[in-house]
Amino acid sequence: MKNKVTIVGGGNVGATAAHWAAEKELADIVLIDIIEGMPQGKALDLMETRPVEDFDTKVVGTNDYKDTANSDIVVITAGLPRKPGMSRDELLDVNKKIVQGVTEQVIKYSPNAILIIVSNPLDAMCHVAKMVSKFPKHRVFGMAGILDTARFRCFVSMELNVSVEDIQAMVLGGHGDDMVPLPRYTTVAGVPITELMSKEKIDAIVSRTRKAGGEIVALLKTGSAYYSPSAAVVQMVESVLKDKKRVVPCAAYLEGEYGIRDLYVGVPIKIGAMGVEQIIELKLTDEEKAALNKSANAVRELVQLITI
Repeated sequence: MKNKVTIVGGGNVGATAAHWAAEKELADIVLIDIIEGMPQGKALDLMETRPVEDFDTKVVGTNDYKDTANSDIVVITAGLPRKPGMSRDELLDVNKKIVQGVTEQVIKYSPNAILIIVSNPLDAMCHVAKMVSKFPKHRVFGMAGILDTARFRCFVSMELNVSVEDIQAMVLGGHGDDMVPLPRYTTVAGVPITELMSKEKIDAIVSRTRKAGGEIVALLKTGSAYYSPSAAVVQMVESVLKDKKRVVPCAAYLEGEYGIRDLYVGVPIKIGAMGVEQIIELKLTDEEKAALNKSANAVRELVQLITI
């Protein structure tokens, strides 16, 4: 019996995630959105690429949550995108209501699913999904650190003119301007980047990584990034379905790790068939700890505004 993945939100992020996942033949895909005809059209379009790209994934578009029943994973991308000049924090109230309603529907039909959150502000939306679903923490987590780390790796690759395949990196903290890239844990084929470029260049890359989402929003004028966020969440889906045990940074619920309690924060986790199978604690310097705490406090301020 094939796995089943539901993607909530048929916009750019959701539809592109459906594309990546279908092409990888990870599972049968259900793409759901409130706009009539839109998910059906995108699903049919994807189905018609199968003879060209040689994959046999079934993709269904729908407006009815009954079609999502018995999903193994539900990816929630629904919500309003950021507009130029808008912070993730400003999205809080409107997207809270959207994610709350979506979560209520998906758990009704897929009570055993793993929920992966993409909606912004991401760390806060993870809290909404967990509060509404009442699922255990290993079955509700968020895409953030994978994307932020991918951007960090990309910028290092661009600066050094080396393959991204040889770059390992780590970005902790909330998915926002206070995220914490860790140059000390960033290497090129095992060589620390501190030996390959100046502190000034590293600081510039760290700054660009923190502002990377806003940089794309400003360039697009309307909408926000979708190729990289969708690819990042599909990496998480793949690690669950294939029980790959990938160690990647994601928004996970902490209960004392890193000195942080009762909060979703980006940290390295092991992703397998159960979802979040382990939270990995890195040894941080005092400066790194302070930066992570600052980022966590920014998330906590948002979470304290959430009422369900």
